Amino acid sequence: MIPDLENRPLTDRFDHLVKTVSSKRFLAMEGVGNEVPFFICPFHPEETLEMYKAIDNLAIQMQHRGVKVERINLYDLCVNILKQEEGVWDYIIGHEAEHTRDEWLEQFQLLLNAETHLAPAIHELLLDKEYSVLFLENVGEIYPYVRTHALLENLAKYLNKHPLIMFFPGVYEQTLNTGAALRLFERLPTDKYYRALNIYRYEP
Repeated sequence: MIPDLENRPLTDRFDHLVKTVSSKRFLAMEGVGNEVPFFICPFHPEETLEMYKAIDNLAIQMQHRGVKVERINLYDLCVNILKQEEGVWDYIIGHEAEHTRDEWLEQFQLLLNAETHLAPAIHELLLDKEYSVLFLENVGEIYPYVRTHALLENLAKYLNKHPLIMFFPGVYEQTLNTGAALRLFERLPTDKYYRALNIYRYEP
């Protein structure tokens, strides 16, 4: 393992991702102990556009190596969930100015609840899909309506047969004193979540 890999240039991190995601050990979910095969791929928020390109390239590299990647854009999925609720999307578009930010936040958090809406929707999307690894993308775009740790906690009961990588614009901190926690955008309060692994610290 390269020390402090998550803070090295993106090219170095990309090389590690290609090597890791295509490895037999990773795809067989070895080295995760008794935990679900969830991995966090943290990146600096200012790298977002470059990281999106890197994710596209990573998916292409995996295709060349015979690794089937399934990708879910969380922002697009949330919009689709809102559109499927009868009358909701039209009401949002037509009445946006009539409600405060806090009122919309409360409504969106209810409609996009990780346990009752978002995690089941992801599960349903994947029911008939054959894939080797799942990419969850656009995490930052759904804040503050969906909290990352809540989504992962609720996905754990559905997804445990294939590795999952969440591309996370922030820091995945792991210390002896505080355990593991996700800090979105490298500045928001931490959400404690201990079950995922930092993919940069995984030995392929």
